[in-house]
Amino acid sequence: MSQKILVVDDEESIRFTFESFLSEARYQVTTAASYDEAIDLLSIADFDLLFVDIIMEGKTGIDLLRAAKCKDPNAQVIIITGAPSVGTAAEAVRLGALDYLTKPIRQPDLLKATSLALRHKQLSDEKDKYRSNIDAIFKSVKEGIVTVDEKMRVVDVNVAAVALCGFSHDDSPGAFIRTANRGCGGACVEVLKEALETREAVALRHIECHRKDKVRQIVSVQATPLMDHRGTFSGCVMVLRDETRLLDLEKHAGKNSALDRIVGTSTSMKQVKELIRALSDVQTTVLVTGESGTGKELTVDALHRTGGRAAGPLVKVNCGALAEGILESELFGHVKGAFTGAMANKIGRFQKADGGTLFLDEIGDISPKMQLELLRVIETGTFDPVGGTRPVQVDVRVVAATNRDLAARVAEGNFREDLYFRLKVVQIHLPPLRQRKADIPLLTRHMIEKFNRKFNKAVKAVSSDVEKLFLRHAWVGNVRELENVMEHAFILCGQPIITLSHLPADLKSQAGGIPQFNSLERRSEAENIQKALEKTDGNKAKAARLLSMSRRTIYRKIEKYKIVQ
Repeated sequence: MSQKILVVDDEESIRFTFESFLSEARYQVTTAASYDEAIDLLSIADFDLLFVDIIMEGKTGIDLLRAAKCKDPNAQVIIITGAPSVGTAAEAVRLGALDYLTKPIRQPDLLKATSLALRHKQLSDEKDKYRSNIDAIFKSVKEGIVTVDEKMRVVDVNVAAVALCGFSHDDSPGAFIRTANRGCGGACVEVLKEALETREAVALRHIECHRKDKVRQIVSVQATPLMDHRGTFSGCVMVLRDETRLLDLEKHAGKNSALDRIVGTSTSMKQVKELIRALSDVQTTVLVTGESGTGKELTVDALHRTGGRAAGPLVKVNCGALAEGILESELFGHVKGAFTGAMANKIGRFQKADGGTLFLDEIGDISPKMQLELLRVIETGTFDPVGGTRPVQVDVRVVAATNRDLAARVAEGNFREDLYFRLKVVQIHLPPLRQRKADIPLLTRHMIEKFNRKFNKAVKAVSSDVEKLFLRHAWVGNVRELENVMEHAFILCGQPIITLSHLPADLKSQAGGIPQFNSLERRSEAENIQKALEKTDGNKAKAARLLSMSRRTIYRKIEKYKIVQ
């Protein structure tokens, strides 16, 4: 589409000449003889370039220049004058005229001025287009964006920054600092100051803002210096990202993930999980009890990860594996020269766990001296490193675990009663596996998934005979024993189903002792087969897979129990 040009001059010969020259150059030309006629044309059409005579009847070319620029700031205007003066030229340029031509005008001069003006119009339009696109992006992004000049005056802000931090335009010195300090603490001010001073990008994660109108707000801030292609510094742009919701989601996901690792849907395990949730943000000592292999360490891990100390360290100490002198140094640390071999200062586990959780495993095995020292640090939060004279203050949540009967050891005089009650503010007791056999199929499936990943296998299930044996076994070693049995079976298994032949010899030998079904067991199995057939619309192969048995077995049992389909 050819560019549109308007020629405004009260001399007909000028209009005719301009129209002839410009039309010949394939421009679309319209002419007007007066200001009013030109205004009428501007009201119904857009023009890329206007040639305007400086002197017209009633109004001047300067008046038309103002009107044209008011409608379209990018429209190019060239003034035509027969008697140029410095004052007139200066006024025209000040109001936006691109150039002026002196009569008489030669065709080459006219075409050259026209080409330059239309190129200028094209560049201005493209610049506006890019600016509009940038403005649209600037306004639509979810992150808050604030630009400031080298004196930290706010130059521009987007909608997100206004909503996030209440920033506003202000050209006065120190405006940014006043805005940022408006009730939120202004932690981002230091980030921007450093970026302005060093002229390098500065980032800071998880700043906690203390705005009066919001309960809690966590933001990440990044400030980047603004440099043009010549390296001229003009200020900084700061990007603010609200991470409050993300951190909350991560926290909840972490809680769920930690609890999901405790496998079990039996009533007793549901109670354990509910107790962990209730204790998640209660900073009290907890005593975890249960037989070996019931999952005490997993429970402590869930306690730590679901609470407010999840970001802090979880430090573990096996008290039963260390002699008294070594345990004291491990827990409290020591100073250089405290004993033979103490060649340097050592930080103890209590100090390493500051801000987090200290897990004392096998707490029932520690000596009377260590019991007294533990009681002191739990009650006061302070301790003295071995050989040291200056007490160390720590903020640690203590969680202890034991497979011993501490109450009996207290009665026997082998464990301090005051420490026992201090540890047992809340007790989580993990039931042995033999008391929650309903969880065995669920645990088995969980371990199949785990060992499939570990051994890169595709085991799908255990056979019905194996499951039956698992449900009868006493599981003295609890979940840990079940896990060891499953790992042994995976090593030997080269097929989709784990059978009795893949089990350890001592467990496999118990298979012969499984009694035959009595009438109640027979009826229960028949009911399970009937339900599986109903769920699969009578498809025996699918029903067999649901029951972890072969197709041949399900056909045989259907005939045996005379199941009607």
